[in-house]
Amino acid sequence: MDSQHWRAVITAAQAGDRRALDELVEGWLPLVYNIVGRALNGHADVDDVVQETMLRAVGNLGSLRDPDSFRSWLVAIAMRQIRDRARRRTPDRLEEAAAADFAELTVLRLQLEGQRREVAEAVRWLDDEDRHLLSLWWLEVAGELTRRELAAAVGITRQHAAVRVQRMKERLETSRGIVRALDGACPDLREITGRWNGRPDSVWRKRLARHLRGCGYCGGTREAVVPAERLLVGLALVPLPVGFTLSLALGGKTAAAATSAGWSAKLLGALTKPAVAMTAGATIVAGGAYVVTQPPDAPPPRAAVTPTASSAPPRTSAPPAPTPKSSPTATKKADPYGTVVDAVDRAPDPNARPAALPRRPESGITSTGGPKAVMQHRGDRVTLTGRGYVLVRWQISPGSRPGALVMPSWTGLKGRLFHVASGGSRRMDDPLPGAPNGYATGMGGPDIGYAVLPPGTQQMWQNEYFYVDGTVTLTQNERGCDYGLIVFPTKRDAVVEDIDQGPPQGAIRYGLVRDTGTDSVPVPQYVTRATPADPATVPQRSRV
Repeated sequence: MDSQHWRAVITAAQAGDRRALDELVEGWLPLVYNIVGRALNGHADVDDVVQETMLRAVGNLGSLRDPDSFRSWLVAIAMRQIRDRARRRTPDRLEEAAAADFAELTVLRLQLEGQRREVAEAVRWLDDEDRHLLSLWWLEVAGELTRRELAAAVGITRQHAAVRVQRMKERLETSRGIVRALDGACPDLREITGRWNGRPDSVWRKRLARHLRGCGYCGGTREAVVPAERLLVGLALVPLPVGFTLSLALGGKTAAAATSAGWSAKLLGALTKPAVAMTAGATIVAGGAYVVTQPPDAPPPRAAVTPTASSAPPRTSAPPAPTPKSSPTATKKADPYGTVVDAVDRAPDPNARPAALPRRPESGITSTGGPKAVMQHRGDRVTLTGRGYVLVRWQISPGSRPGALVMPSWTGLKGRLFHVASGGSRRMDDPLPGAPNGYATGMGGPDIGYAVLPPGTQQMWQNEYFYVDGTVTLTQNERGCDYGLIVFPTKRDAVVEDIDQGPPQGAIRYGLVRDTGTDSVPVPQYVTRATPADPATVPQRSRV
């Protein structure tokens, strides 16, 4: 960042310039969000700690004597708030789940792959103290902080900081080895982790590290391990979530108290005046609330190809409103979101190529199950948040237990959920040439029995693709036939690549595009905005 520019902005903000204050918050909020988010790994308290940090920074801006020290001053405030939050935690809050795993958010939003992804995921295995330090060191090697600022924020000398950072890096490398091993296929490791609940902690880190030191399979690596600092050099900050709201309200301060705390009269007026000041990335509104926005994505294009009976299922839509007599040229409005629900359809011709998949905005999906959530038992669930595509892959095992299949359900929907495509090279009821062990189709066979869908339920394909714009929870409701689901956040290009694989490439059939690019795309069956105690009770054709 240009120090001369920010010196001028900070000086103007201290003098009460509302536009300067707006620019200051917009410019430095991402840095604070990355420090707090990584230190707390996306815990539900992240928003509160970020808000408290910025509130204190704005409230004490008048006391800052040297504008050149603003960055180290702001980072020190953030670290104090993080430590205060740790001290305030009570035993009953220690097991609270993360609101949005920051490691996964880093992977998705920065599109990390390979060893960079490995470093981001290894953060989950660090203790709180190491993760707090790493939140600063990560930004140091990315060029956002200096070692002097890191040491000042932690409250230690630069020499002591070097020792602390080195020890943290050693534990980070151990954690990287664990991530690498868990992605492998070591049979001994699978046996060791049979009792693990899937939640990283220090006990399991030490246990798995002992295995790695004595295991020839896990100890080897297929590529040279690049030091973490080389992987992180120049890495961008994780973008703020769309719609992130930063409340800088006075919180009960009287004007006199705020003024005595160092707030200038002009700054106080900027925070309390009903008028709004807007910039490209932040808005200060009545009562002192900053709402961080991002330029809206281009609206999704209309589908260029109208689906035919051979390439898309028939859809049930709301009856069209009668055309007013006084307006003979009025056109029928598109079906509003949620009135078109998946219905039973016929399989298209195996050689029918899919229609073009419309392009919808993608900012990334975070999943409480990580990049691959495996749900094999009743009650297993995963919550998906963000804007983008999700793959749900079906695995049915009637050989273990055939019979009625209780379908999974989508609950707690906030926003919109579309069923946009089907793929995986086959429908689950397609004949499987040369299928072993009595299977005739993916649904079973005469020798072992079949998985039987509830009447009126749409037949699923091996891979079903959905588009999420908001948040929703998918629950596995197995109570009859044995089945499993694997849930992957994915991207449009991967969807297209899957559905375009057809019989010439060895598949049973091409995929199917259900997305029309409008709100009339069908919502899946068994979806609701409610959160019932038993997700298996969600109606088949719930309107959303």
